[in-house]
Amino acid sequence: MSKQNCRIAAVQMVSGPRVAENLETAGRLVADAVAQGARLVVLPEYFPIIGAIDADRVRAGEQFGDGPIQAWLAETARRHDIWLFAGSIPLAASTPDKMRNSSLVFNPAGECVKRYDKVHLFGFSKGDESYDEASFIEPGDQLAAVDTPFGRVALSICYDLRFPELYRALAPVDLILVPAAFTETTGRAHWEILLRARAIENQCYLLAVGQGGKHESGRLTHGNSMIIDPWGDILDRKAKGPGVVIADLDHQRIAEIRESLPALAHRKL
Repeated sequence: MSKQNCRIAAVQMVSGPRVAENLETAGRLVADAVAQGARLVVLPEYFPIIGAIDADRVRAGEQFGDGPIQAWLAETARRHDIWLFAGSIPLAASTPDKMRNSSLVFNPAGECVKRYDKVHLFGFSKGDESYDEASFIEPGDQLAAVDTPFGRVALSICYDLRFPELYRALAPVDLILVPAAFTETTGRAHWEILLRARAIENQCYLLAVGQGGKHESGRLTHGNSMIIDPWGDILDRKAKGPGVVIADLDHQRIAEIRESLPALAHRKL
């Protein structure tokens, strides 16, 4: 079956501690993306909740296949007749004091057809700023990609971006997704460089969708959601605040680049 070209969209948010309010905001932005012609829409990491402390997310965790966040995702995909990628939501782990940071994929029928649990857990400490995801997240151990009418899509979450071997293991793909809540500190230094490198080296489109701004808790996230083509060109971008980033995924563009510079075919490892 031939792959269809598609308008793809990233929904940037500045999520707060109240799930219902975040779902309302996400719903409004998804509808905006659909009105602009998007058929594949991606939400950021932790789109349902960013609280004052990590335990807030753990408490909001749902059992896989059950819960109001997953019900909202299924209904939203079905109502808009779109492929909806939940950047990440908290799901129950094997112990009650931890969660899985999970990306879920819903098809236009509202069915969850793929789950990816974040493999690489972020750790950072500099001055007064520190993060230790391993203290409250149980890591996944399986990589994931999903086949859609618009091509093969590689799933990843935030810190995974720093590990190019993840994407190489899934190659070739047509689209890489990077939902994130990159900190302002690390994002300002590395976000765009890493995103463009991953698109260039895998010769595919890359959609990166972030949390972007100052959250109610005081946390600062980098935002700068963007869509990048296989040559590394940025097609659309939003620096800060809620909004939609949108562009067309063109399979002819992928084919032309891979034909003129067949780097994927030249791989030795």
